[in-house]
Amino acid sequence: TSTSAGGEGAGRGAGEEEEERGRLAEPESARPARQAGTRARGFREASAAAAPSLLLLDYDGSVLPFLGGLGGGYQKTLVLLTWIPALFIGFSQFSDSFLLDQPNFWCRGAGKGAELAGVTATGRWDAGDVANWTSPPTTPFSTASWGAAGNLSNGSGADGGDTPPLPSPPDKGDNASNCDCHAWDYGIRTGLVQNVVSKWDLVCDNAWKVHIAKFSLLVGLIFGYLITGCIADWVGRRPVLLFSIIFILIFGLTVALSVNVTMFSTLRFFEGFCLAGIILTLYALRIELCPPGKRFMITMVASFVAMAGQFLMPGLAALCRDWQVLQALIICPFLLMLLYWSIFPESLRWLMATQQFEAAKKLILHFTQKNCMNPESDIKGVMPELEKELSRRPKKVCIVKVVGTRNLWKNIVVLCVNSLTGYGIHHCFARSMMGHEVKVPLLENFYADYYTVASIALASCLAMCVVVRLLGRRGGLLLFVILTALASLLQLGLLNLIGKYSQHPDSGMSDSVKDKFSIAFSIVGMFASHAVGSLSVFFCAEITPTVIRCGGLGLVLASAGFGMLTAPIIDLHNQKGYFLHHIIFACCTLICIICILLLPESRDQNLPENISNGEHYTRQPLLPHKKGEQPLLLTNAELKDYSGLHDAATAGDGLPENATANGMKSM
Repeated sequence: TSTSAGGEGAGRGAGEEEEERGRLAEPESARPARQAGTRARGFREASAAAAPSLLLLDYDGSVLPFLGGLGGGYQKTLVLLTWIPALFIGFSQFSDSFLLDQPNFWCRGAGKGAELAGVTATGRWDAGDVANWTSPPTTPFSTASWGAAGNLSNGSGADGGDTPPLPSPPDKGDNASNCDCHAWDYGIRTGLVQNVVSKWDLVCDNAWKVHIAKFSLLVGLIFGYLITGCIADWVGRRPVLLFSIIFILIFGLTVALSVNVTMFSTLRFFEGFCLAGIILTLYALRIELCPPGKRFMITMVASFVAMAGQFLMPGLAALCRDWQVLQALIICPFLLMLLYWSIFPESLRWLMATQQFEAAKKLILHFTQKNCMNPESDIKGVMPELEKELSRRPKKVCIVKVVGTRNLWKNIVVLCVNSLTGYGIHHCFARSMMGHEVKVPLLENFYADYYTVASIALASCLAMCVVVRLLGRRGGLLLFVILTALASLLQLGLLNLIGKYSQHPDSGMSDSVKDKFSIAFSIVGMFASHAVGSLSVFFCAEITPTVIRCGGLGLVLASAGFGMLTAPIIDLHNQKGYFLHHIIFACCTLICIICILLLPESRDQNLPENISNGEHYTRQPLLPHKKGEQPLLLTNAELKDYSGLHDAATAGDGLPENATANGMKSM
């Protein structure tokens, strides 16, 4: 034994001496390449030692087929449970349009003349008002503005004050006398007898408080998306969903008991925060339950259910009559979601991606029991591989890890800019169509405004289903961004040219022609911009790895919230800077057209599970390659060494065997 050990030691010593002589003999220029190769081999060896089985990392190719995909009855039940709350979410998202709508108002106890002077042509009239009023208003219709966040509010008066537009232009004395009142009567247009504005007299000098109340829900949503997204990636989707349900019940029902507008706005912030947690986790759970070919369809069904809530909201308001009853009725259905504590499991995909194999094993057994599956259907041997990895420690990742990547951060930033632009410019088009500058009486009342916007959004989602099926995610997003840019540029440029020629009496053009063109471009812009925002969110959910999916979704949804926030900001400043606002977003659409070309195509691709998978979602050409054409200059192995992706930050992240240089191919 000692002799053999001595022989081995002599052999090792001779080998080391020979290797040392080779290193000394090599030229100086070759040493950096050799050292880089040694480091790369070390990183790959460390990664191979730390990474779990590739079979377990390939969730879409191995684990999901073992569970039956969406063919299992239990998976279908879970998808249905993610659809039902979308109706309640739709109610909450569009509640501001009814709770905070600016009503028509006039001095209490004033005569009929003063009463008529304070009511617009679009106002709701009680039976007594209609009986006393014998002559209809003769001035053109002035609609309320619809913001991208779904809010309606009257424009300002002719003097730039806070009073709503009047049927005939009043002089300064009339406006001043109307705001000098200490009590008002209100004509609410939304089917309610009383709303927040009429409850606390938020008119004239207090009208700015209405916009602050609109801010509160949106700011709560923005902070909620950012914070709950990070938490959901760290502790799981299920705990965030359940705690968000509990707290939205507490804060939402307390909103109905508010004693002043300050309490109302503060509680609405926390309501928005919790609502963001519900929206975000349900979106991620829905994506993570589905196989590659079903993800878009399942997501669009949820969007249609939320739109059903938008369409039903006016009837719900007319049924409640009081804003407090309406607020309580919007929140109470979330009580049904408390049952999710016992029936909705954690995301199995997230458990596998974060290497929580002990919990994943229990959940897989739960799935097989619910679906009455035969254990022999495990052809690829998922369960035996899982048994070998039970001793691994969980590996959770925070969204800040994106900073150290090369491709993933770029993809998320591009989609953030797209969602911000889509939802931000939506308000510009809506304001152009139904704002103060349009003099064509296209719409007649609040309900026409509301249902026009809802119908455009519905048409946009239907078009998305067709376009994305034909062109894919990237091609569809590019088409809608181009339509948005064209509508915006034509509205800014062509309409100014028409307005210039309409001043000449021999041109044959009038202001009505300009208004009709403005309405046409606005409808196209609203249609396309809604699709841009929605598709950007879905795109992000597909290309962001499972370990940070909620964090990435939170960034894109928060960017969409910032775009929505521009609507009440412009309203708060009495429409000052509106034209510049439109120009800035029009320029952003041009930037988005270029940036979209940097994104990968995710249609029919497996979802990335870890940071390394997300990094290998690289850009592909829009048009398919011709036969015999080499798509890339470098091979997959050369790409891995050249790109420097296997660094210390990503050591331990394994790649499934179906990873390619251009993305993830589906099995």
